[in-house]
Amino acid sequence: MLSVIALAAGLTLAGEASAQAALPSCALSSLPAEATTTANLIKAGGPFPYDQDGQVFQNREGILPAQPASYYHEYTVKTPGSPDRGARRIVTGGTPLTSPPNWYYTGDHYASFCKVTGV
Repeated sequence: MLSVIALAAGLTLAGEASAQAALPSCALSSLPAEATTTANLIKAGGPFPYDQDGQVFQNREGILPAQPASYYHEYTVKTPGSPDRGARRIVTGGTPLTSPPNWYYTGDHYASFCKVTGV
């Protein structure tokens, strides 16, 4: 029954490995310079420019691999000229929070992600 639900939801039976493999990779050095600044703040444990930085990311879109509710955390990647936080984020997965094993970037407010390498 679970496999029928998963297939109806558009998920594969390979689960997390398929979700991970489906995401393109992107080198940190290829992202906007502000992404490197945010990555360095994450590794230093802050301080972060926005109160929302470091909060749990719920993965409601289901684009990232399925994990327990508190696995992912999101951080703002500043957008020059934007009057608010903008659409760019780094989402990390796992612990420790200052050196998580998984890093993701979205430039379109969670519509798509790439798995960040070279952090």
